[in-house]
Amino acid sequence: MRMRRKKWTRAELAVCPYYIDRPEGNRGRWRDAFEREGPLYLELGCGKGVSTAAMAADNPGVNYLAMDLNADVLGVARRNVEAAFRGKQVNNLKLLRGNAEQIEYFFAPEDRVERIYINFCNPWAKRAKQHKRRLTHTRKLLKYRDFLVDDGEIWFKTDDDALFNATRRYLEESGFALRWLTWDLHGSGFTPNYVSEHERLYMEAGVPIKLLIAAKEPGLPEGAPGECAGSDGNERNEET
Repeated sequence: MRMRRKKWTRAELAVCPYYIDRPEGNRGRWRDAFEREGPLYLELGCGKGVSTAAMAADNPGVNYLAMDLNADVLGVARRNVEAAFRGKQVNNLKLLRGNAEQIEYFFAPEDRVERIYINFCNPWAKRAKQHKRRLTHTRKLLKYRDFLVDDGEIWFKTDDDALFNATRRYLEESGFALRWLTWDLHGSGFTPNYVSEHERLYMEAGVPIKLLIAAKEPGLPEGAPGECAGSDGNERNEET
């Protein structure tokens, strides 16, 4: 459901010291954007930032980049961040407005990201030709490899069984090794688990949450598809 435009969003974001409206200007220099050195983690599609804010507040030694396309959503995320930090200075988190489908415009190999979070992304399940728009599709994973360090991880959560299965194959095609997987996150005992607004809704509806962690292996596997893979719209149906 699309969020209605909020009149206060632009004014609050304009004076937010950790909000970046044009992140392409930091391409290749993201580590310099933080006061202290530390691991660099990226979240694609952070939404209202409920889990992001808690995660950043609990882990001051990690530097976080949280990206979303919608400024109104990021305005709500900023308020959630302020609430989570309880008056403390926010110096290990940046909120970025950008389209994750165009990730190559915002990140370069020099950024050396160590972890990427992808939570509850659009499954694009109606037509097979839309699958290449998935944030976990092979095309996207090959782009993430450019700026993800060797052995760097992708953490992926979803409520969608078909997307979860397809993503496992995308990861194998793209040179990622599966490290951990569960089809029932809240029954697995996995901790710490930072719950987003979407995750809470699915929990309340009794929908099991799937989680996997995969690591980038050095070098692409033999026969890995290139950037033009699937461009003719004739991908096999991953929903079966």
